Amino acid sequence: MILIHPPVAKPSEPPAGIARLSGALSAYDISHRVVDANLEGLLHLLEKASCRSADGLDTWTRRAVRNVPKNLMVVRDAASYRVPDRYKRAVMDLARAMESSCRGTRVTLGLANYQRQDLSPLRSADLIFAAKHPELDPFYPYFSRRIEGLLEESVPSVFGFSLNYLSQALTTFSMIGHLKKILPEAAIVLGGGLVTSWVRGPAWKDPFQGLVDRFVAGPGEGPLLSMMGADQTTQRLFRPDYRAFAMTDYLSPGPVLPYSASAGCYWNRCSFCPENAEGNPYVPFTPRRVLADLGAILPETDTALIHLLDNAVSPSLMKALADNPPRAPWYGFARFSRQLTDIDFCMSLRRSGCVMLKLGLESGDQDVLDRMQKGIDLNTASAALKTLKKAGIGTYVYLLFGTPEETLPSARKTLDFTVRHRDEIGFMNIAVFNMPVNAVPPGIAVSGFYEGDLSLYTDFVHPSGWDRRAVRNFLENEFRRSRPVSTILRKDPPVFTSNHAPFFLMG
Repeated sequence: MILIHPPVAKPSEPPAGIARLSGALSAYDISHRVVDANLEGLLHLLEKASCRSADGLDTWTRRAVRNVPKNLMVVRDAASYRVPDRYKRAVMDLARAMESSCRGTRVTLGLANYQRQDLSPLRSADLIFAAKHPELDPFYPYFSRRIEGLLEESVPSVFGFSLNYLSQALTTFSMIGHLKKILPEAAIVLGGGLVTSWVRGPAWKDPFQGLVDRFVAGPGEGPLLSMMGADQTTQRLFRPDYRAFAMTDYLSPGPVLPYSASAGCYWNRCSFCPENAEGNPYVPFTPRRVLADLGAILPETDTALIHLLDNAVSPSLMKALADNPPRAPWYGFARFSRQLTDIDFCMSLRRSGCVMLKLGLESGDQDVLDRMQKGIDLNTASAALKTLKKAGIGTYVYLLFGTPEETLPSARKTLDFTVRHRDEIGFMNIAVFNMPVNAVPPGIAVSGFYEGDLSLYTDFVHPSGWDRRAVRNFLENEFRRSRPVSTILRKDPPVFTSNHAPFFLMG
């Protein structure tokens, strides 16, 4: 079996899903290989760009392609994160060089995005077209040689692709199409976060017969082991295996260890939550198991940073980490809670290596939060932000505008809250609400939004007329123009955002 992580996703850390699948297969001594085609493909295109003729390029792009090797070193150097302007220029130049690798084509390509003018990942017909014409994909020179090289070593019976983001979809199907042409008897298994959302959607009908032999929704360990004939009479939990990944090749200043301590969300009550809508249960590992996993994996990877991937790190796990510090700095998502208003507890978190917490505030209007069933008290959130600041723990705050519960006055309350806490909010993410197709509440009128049969979202008529145009107008002309807000937003690392933000706090 070969497990493949396809382009394009942020190349800052190895893919956690494939690492856990690899751990499950290793536990049963099942022969397999892992390929981070995302990292390999992006590095291939960057090298290609740096070797191309500079004729016809503007001055900035010429500089960017010339300095690709230097800028890769900058992004991988911890000292660069103490000089933000140097870091930002290196990242933006790498993004510019990546974009230049596709000049003259219909593809816009970056370090974390992939768009084609003629094809959409939201339309199954376009994905099928990509499979029929893999040679049109910008990664084709890389993946055609890579796959053929793998087949020279041995011929696997199963290829598993982990498809998590729309930015991966077109290249994933191009790779599948190439495989079907050169090895038609191979079984293609498709899993990952995006696939789970497709399969568990209300209107799912498999449009990829003849290309994909099996879809896996949710955790893939059990289905893959069953396919490979493993005896699973004993229930087992599998430790992720990162030994096959080139940990130092990622675009971060040292190996980053992504780790999921749970599936689903322990709160699981928010309106429009995809975990709730898709029926994903909350399944946590015990804190003891998490500490054992981290203790076993860390010596293997020489880890610079642990990235906890949970929707929200549970209070019990947070306490366990505070009481039993892992041997590396760490960060992850957490919910605003009274636990985070306790200065002694937050100081113990900081001593355990916690450098940053990502916190989903969504709104600065208590009425909006209550109607969204967020379970967040603004007074508690305010106290938590101040306490985390005192403890030396960075914060990355997430705001969501345009929900059915919000109005312009509500949005202005969010602006007021942000301004009042400008000294406690380290980084900030701003998003415009998208209505999930499988979580439309009663009484909300919907219409077509994203064109395509694979769309996960739908347009809706806002009950207060607070439509997307009005929301964007507020964000551009009022929210972002606030000096305290713009000061926070300028600190956000380009492209890598929260994945690199902790490194600016570790100098």
